[in-house]
Amino acid sequence: MKTRQFLTGMVAVAVIAATSAFVGPVKKAPATFKVDTQKSVLNWNGKKVTGEHSGAVKLENGAFTVDGGKITGGTFSFDMNSITCTDLTDPGYNAKFIGHMKSEDFFNTAKFPTSTFKITKVTPKGANVYDITGNMTIKGITNAVTFPATVKMNGNTIEANGKATLDRTKYDIRYGSKSFFENIGDKAIYDDFTVEMKLVASK
Repeated sequence: MKTRQFLTGMVAVAVIAATSAFVGPVKKAPATFKVDTQKSVLNWNGKKVTGEHSGAVKLENGAFTVDGGKITGGTFSFDMNSITCTDLTDPGYNAKFIGHMKSEDFFNTAKFPTSTFKITKVTPKGANVYDITGNMTIKGITNAVTFPATVKMNGNTIEANGKATLDRTKYDIRYGSKSFFENIGDKAIYDDFTVEMKLVASK
């Protein structure tokens, strides 16, 4: 009887060991790091023949996906109705400028109140430096974009800083563009503008 019990126990141990070896270690599910909208921001800068303007747009919500200690994805939404201009000090002129930016000539925020960015690929380039590839959607139009970023992970916190150059005409923003209006002289606004994102997130 004891011999039979011993053999049965040995068989059970062998089965468990074999099963464990076959299944392998349990893989942890990807972690989500939610963005702090109070500490995160998108800054913009646009240039024209006679000067330039800059300002900010508030982050509405967003999160990074982290798998195996590495960022593998993320989705972020920006409130286009929060757009500001930081270089125009005259209140009346500033308000007129922002009104124009929200109009159909530019971002048409009444119809498209939100812009989004979705990470599709993260390529390591060096210590804390990555190429971020993703889909930028403005005015309901999506284009792929790649830009360099610095990403620092410290425990349960992520801080990412990146700067991308976008062609506004690819998002149907053609106002003042020499690409579509030839004889506008010094009233021309350059097609390229920059967006600089600072994203702070925690697990």
